[in-house]
This record gives sequence, structure tokens and C-alpha cells, in this order.
Amino acid sequence: MAAVARAPGDGLRPARMWPRDVLKVGAVGLRTRPMRAFLSALGIAIGIAAMVAVVGISSSSRAELDRTLAALGTNLLTVSPGSTMTGEEAQLPHEAEAMVGRIAPVHTVSAVGLVDDAKVYRSDKIPETETGGLSAYAVRTGLREAVGAELASGSWLNEATGSFPATVLGSRAAERLGIGHAGPGTQVYIGGRWFTVIGILKPAALAPELDSGALVGWPAAEQELSFDGHPTTIYTRSDEANVEAVRDVLGATANPESPNEVEVSRPSDALAAKQAAGEAFTGLLLGLGAVALLVGGVGVANTMVISVLERRSEIGLRRSLGATRGQIRTQFLAESLLLSALGGAGGAFIGTVVTFVYAFSQDWPTVVPLWAVFGGIGATLLIGALAGLYPAIRASRLSPTEALAAQ
Repeated sequence: MAAVARAPGDGLRPARMWPRDVLKVGAVGLRTRPMRAFLSALGIAIGIAAMVAVVGISSSSRAELDRTLAALGTNLLTVSPGSTMTGEEAQLPHEAEAMVGRIAPVHTVSAVGLVDDAKVYRSDKIPETETGGLSAYAVRTGLREAVGAELASGSWLNEATGSFPATVLGSRAAERLGIGHAGPGTQVYIGGRWFTVIGILKPAALAPELDSGALVGWPAAEQELSFDGHPTTIYTRSDEANVEAVRDVLGATANPESPNEVEVSRPSDALAAKQAAGEAFTGLLLGLGAVALLVGGVGVANTMVISVLERRSEIGLRRSLGATRGQIRTQFLAESLLLSALGGAGGAFIGTVVTFVYAFSQDWPTVVPLWAVFGGIGATLLIGALAGLYPAIRASRLSPTEALAAQ
């Protein structure tokens, strides 16, 4: 058994408090004032929940991007006309697509050509000025495989339908035209001609320009819409290991006479840039979560200071029975740490649940980094220790007579 506590100077050391005793004594203060403890812990929980949710949602979004790129591939390069020396829009040669196809590592090539004068309407009764921002494109039959686009309805253009007035609508074009399904009875008015809608695409992540387009077979565009045959975008797929090498020679290959008038891009870089912008926004939200956490820490400090003032008689009684200043400090620090730990654990749980619900609603994989969860709880314990330090020191400095006389 532990030695009975004696007054200083009687030759005996004060009784020792084991960790289990510290937890019991620290929990007493929380149990006697449950509502105040709950509200203080809630402040901490809100800050931790915000931080965990922001990191979790950001990580889930990044995982979705990685999954998308893995499915679509990062080996897609596009070639498009730039500007001439005089500032005018350049043109790709008619042979550009064929010449790009001769590059050894390139295994897939396809192209689209913007038909400038062909506007897209739902009806021939609509005024010409109300184009809705839709464009007509001449496309090769291999385009869908090259850009990784999927059909939402109907079928894709083939050698037969590509020679007739048939069209496949991009996702946004179909939405603006009020067309939900493709079929023989569904037609749109393109460049003064009626075209049957045989298919509708899902959003094309790596070729977003197609979303607002009506896609027509290359031969049909030349016959029905007076298309000039110049490609405006060439899409290439090459071996992953040779993407950069292909990128270096694409401009000169597509337009040997004026390679400086060619622009080469990698659509997956645009997605990565979008993700980087999202991460900057994530940093802002993390800052807000840190502020909320700081506010919660102030709440804990306020609770502990008030607790010291209200429990001076208890402190005086314990001191008169032999409790040391160190034991009083330990008691109030333990109280503060328990309060913060409850808030941190609750906040981590809430943040994880919020991440799961949001990721599930977006059909994303749910990713909550363990470092965010345990780091958040660790941060609460640190804040709890700092918030409880002053009240604990103040409580330990109260003399037994002063504490008992104050009551």
C-alpha cells in the first residue's frame, strides 16, 4: 500500500499518484460539469472535423483523378494550329494526320476538323444568331478510342454512317438541345441540313471541346457541309515510355514547313493543373480549420480557468490533506488533456464520416490519410496541454488556507 500522506517536514514522502489515479481524478471534474465539458470538447471537435474532412475530401478527389487518368491514360498528346508570324490563325496541312501516324512510337492517331460555317440548331425555325455556343466537327471514325470517350446513348460513327448525314452529339450539346436519347426519329439542323442523331457521348475528360460539338463523319462533312478538310486537332496515343520523345517531334512532323505554327499539348496536364488549383483551395480550408481548432483551445482554457476558480475549496482541502503542488498540477493537466482527447477523437470520427458521405455522393474512392487522423488528435492533445498549463499552475500555487478561506 502507498504511504499515507503527511505534512511537510515529518520525514515521510507524499503518496504517489499512479496513472490510473490521475485519470480517475481528472475525469471527476468532467463528470461533475458535463454540459460545460461537452461544449468545450465540441469546439475542439469542430476544428479537427474540419481539418480531417478537408484532407480526406482532397485525398479522395486526388484518388479519383488518379483513377480517371489510369483509365483514360496519360499518353494522349494533341496537335492543333497556333498563330502565324502576322498573328493570324494558322492551319494544319491536309497530310498532317498521316505524317503524325508515321512516328514509330505512335500507335493511335485520329483527328477532328472544325466546320466554321456550320451551326447546330434543334430546329430550322430557330434564329441563326441563337447558336447556343455549339459547333460542328468533322471526325474520324477512330476518334472515340483515341480520346477515351464513352457513349451514353446510341452508337458511334462507322465507315457507313460516317458518309451519310448522321451525327453524334457531345454531352453538353445534347443537354442544350434538349435531346436525351439517340434514335432514328431524332434530328438536328446543322449547316442548313438535317442530321439524324445516332449517338450521344458522355463527358470527355481529355477532350472537353467535344462536349459542345455535333460530330459528323469526315466524308459527310465534306459532302454536306463543304468542309475544307483541314484538321484542327490531331489526337495521338503513343507508348508511355516515349511520350516525351514524341512530344518533341510532333510539331515538326505535323507541319514541317512551319513547325513554330503548331501547338502540342498533353490534356492530362490540364487535369493535373485543375487538381493543383483544388489543392490551393484545400490549403485555405485547412487554415480555417486551424482557426476553429484554436478557438476550441481557447474554450478549453476558459473552462479550466473557471474550474480552478469554482473548485478552490476542493484544492484547499486536498492540499491540507497532503497533496503536493505537482499532484494538483497533474490533476488539472489531466482534466484538460482528457477534454481535448474527447474533442479530438470525436472530431476525427465526424471528419471521417463527412469524407465518406461526400465521396460516396460523388462516386469517388474514400481516402482518409491516417496522418490526418492521428495528427489531428495529436494536435488537440498539444493544444489541450497548452490550454491547461496556466490553470494547472495557478491551481497548484493556491495555499490551503487561502483556498479554504475563499469559500
